[in-house]
Amino acid sequence: MNKLLLTLNTLLVASATVFSAHAQEVKGDAKAGEGKIAMCIGCHGISGYQSSFPEIYKVPMISGQNSKFIVSALSAYKKGERKHPTMRAIADSLSDQDIADVAAYYEAHGQGGAAAAAKAPAPTAQVTELLNKGGCVACHGDNFNKPIDPSYPKVAGQPADYLYVALKSYKVEGNATWGRANGIMGGVAKQFSHAELKALATYVASLPAEVKTVPQKKFR
Repeated sequence: MNKLLLTLNTLLVASATVFSAHAQEVKGDAKAGEGKIAMCIGCHGISGYQSSFPEIYKVPMISGQNSKFIVSALSAYKKGERKHPTMRAIADSLSDQDIADVAAYYEAHGQGGAAAAAKAPAPTAQVTELLNKGGCVACHGDNFNKPIDPSYPKVAGQPADYLYVALKSYKVEGNATWGRANGIMGGVAKQFSHAELKALATYVASLPAEVKTVPQKKFR
């Protein structure tokens, strides 16, 4: 009887925790987000824009990206789990509501275009082996556009140099201004050499993308 009561009590506490987490989730407003993207468009609103830190690479395309992933990424910059001086400063300036609104805006901003309709190229034997070793499709989906959880990113078609830098960042430890702290991605990335990460990045970049860069009015 005591064991049953303990089990029921544990389930009630767990249920209350889940309910509380859902209750605290901030709902984003895409229309409101349109007025909060001034700090985003200078990089993400220009096709082919390149960052120069920690090396030169094209910034990721975020129009059409999952809003929950954008919230997760910006929150990670704000907490210091993702280290990048510019992104940390931007994230620090945003409230949780701001982040939710910006994320909702960019998810909606990529809708209406041609979704990844082109046939995906077949990976080489080397890349197939690397994909299997990393278990990449287990989270990002067979076409890398349909992650199993909306808090994970769509990565197909992102610039190869960005993907390579992002993957390397999960291997970085003890650097105050660069690196990403994520147990799952860290465990995956650390299995591979830089050359292998580049091969993975090159293949994923070649896949048909659902994310895109939509030039903002200021830069058209």
